Amino acid sequence: TEVWETTNQTWLELNRLLARNSDFHRDPSALFEWVKFRSHLSRGVTVGTMLQDEAFHFLRLGSFLERADNTARLLDVKFHAVESEYFGATQTQGQGNGRDVEYDFYHWSAILRSVSGFEVYRKAYRNVIRPEKVAELLILRPDMPRSLAACMHEVEGNLKFVANEQSGETLRRAGRLRADLQYGRIDEILATGLHAFLTQFLERVNTLGIGISRDFLVPVQ
Repeated sequence: TEVWETTNQTWLELNRLLARNSDFHRDPSALFEWVKFRSHLSRGVTVGTMLQDEAFHFLRLGSFLERADNTARLLDVKFHAVESEYFGATQTQGQGNGRDVEYDFYHWSAILRSVSGFEVYRKAYRNVIRPEKVAELLILRPDMPRSLAACMHEVEGNLKFVANEQSGETLRRAGRLRADLQYGRIDEILATGLHAFLTQFLERVNTLGIGISRDFLVPVQ
């Protein structure tokens, strides 16, 4: 009941805000902060009040699949444009022939803040913000709630709770993806190409979503 009421209240409030042509149109950041607040509230009431049965685990499955997808897309959009310049220059610099490449501290800070990761980065690395460390934080760190590794750990765990006789292959794929992230190294990922890695990750997450739909939501013929 509390989950439904929170979701319904969010829907009603959003429609009231849009109906009176609020300041959100002039200041989108205010809208985003409101969305973050309502999201935190919804997540808190879900974890804090729902019986942890199949409905709960399916809800969590959807949340972490979407979170993983969104984190990967955010990284890909930012890194794809600068990957060859920055990491190519870094490799050349390591050979003694390169030059320093300066990057906008505030821009990388904004990327981290968009996933509530700025303070986490400072605590984990305690140094200047570097693109490769941002990538490592958001891909491989299991203690960063929005990282791909953390999301896939939750996906696999929740999938185990609802597993049935049809879902063995989907569970295997989820475990394989989680293991690849658990034992991955950022230097290996960057060496093979971050864009290619993230594109493949998105394809694998999409395959998981299709598998979950097939295994649990589509009636067996």
